[in-house]
Amino acid sequence: MRLAARLEALPPYPFVALGRAKAEVRATGADLIDLSIGDPDLPTPEHIVAALQTAVEDAETHRYDETGTGLPAYRRAVSVWYQRRFGVTLDPDTEVLRLIGSKEGLAHLIWALCGPGDVCLYPDPGYPVYSANTALAGAEGYPLALTPENEYQPDFGAIPADIRARARLLILCYPHMPTGAVVQPETLEQAVEFCRAHDIVLAFDLAYSELTYDGYRAPAPLQLPHARAVTVEFHSLSKTYRMTGWRIAWACGNREVVAALAKLKANLDSGQFLATQRAAVAALTGPQDSVEEACRVYQERRDLVVGTLNRLGWHLERPRGALYVWAPVPKGMTGATFCERVLRETAVVLTPGAAFGAQGEGYFRIAVTVVGGTARLAAAMERLSARMQVICGR
Repeated sequence: MRLAARLEALPPYPFVALGRAKAEVRATGADLIDLSIGDPDLPTPEHIVAALQTAVEDAETHRYDETGTGLPAYRRAVSVWYQRRFGVTLDPDTEVLRLIGSKEGLAHLIWALCGPGDVCLYPDPGYPVYSANTALAGAEGYPLALTPENEYQPDFGAIPADIRARARLLILCYPHMPTGAVVQPETLEQAVEFCRAHDIVLAFDLAYSELTYDGYRAPAPLQLPHARAVTVEFHSLSKTYRMTGWRIAWACGNREVVAALAKLKANLDSGQFLATQRAAVAALTGPQDSVEEACRVYQERRDLVVGTLNRLGWHLERPRGALYVWAPVPKGMTGATFCERVLRETAVVLTPGAAFGAQGEGYFRIAVTVVGGTARLAAAMERLSARMQVICGR
């Protein structure tokens, strides 16, 4: 069987290979502790689950979503939430679009805006969906190197003139996955002005906007003057409300870009389950104390991981956002060899940094979400502490 060239050129999704390695170790009977994926282990708040149960009992929710953009009640809830959170008014009819998860929306935006001869700018390290869908769309990817030296902020001045001329889309993500870095105010302003100057759309991935620590609150580019002329943001209920498997999110901002994405999606999907959209309304309009409590738990876990690694010889600062701790591997090792040794010696699963791009080589990522909660995370840190000298070959 011959596959399409675009698919044959696509590297395997990083977490698929990781899944095979986990299965091999699990088959030995080892007690696996998986810190590789940022899938919240805290339960979805009860009032959201109750709203879904009620909605499912209504047969009207079992039909197609014929709106094309999402239930009006959902889009209105998004605009109310957004006004409360960021102080910005969105038109729910033209500037808000429901998504089947922000992963889907981001991937399809690349398809809507980029094709052969075009360039998509995206962060490195970053979410693999950015680079993979640039390749699938037949466009050229231009990774923006994010390093500790530049505090994981892009350098727009380093982008060559010929790349700027062909760029159609700039993707940024803050709080940043995988490093947990937060955006500097000047970076937001520079991104908007860069896109305005070069007729580029800014896609800002805010999946972790509500998961921040130490009093930090993540900003949104649409808060800036003139940003709406070039910007579309992607927000997800997955991490904020622990609804990863529910697949519900939204895009908002520039109405032309929102309309273009909606047009593409009309030819690819039939919308999100109406009951899920009703439950999402309950999430956005209901009590928000569960979000604050989740941040308290994740901050405690972040401190546990950073404290453990620093006692083992690392010198890490505590990230102020997202669900991860990003750290360099011991000297003389690659991310893959370090994570494999950790897996074989401790049955703890970490993610090698190269899974997120070339700039990720030499790093590894620990997610603070784990089945079993904080106690299991503490057990994983104890295993690392006990076997680190062996892992490093000392």
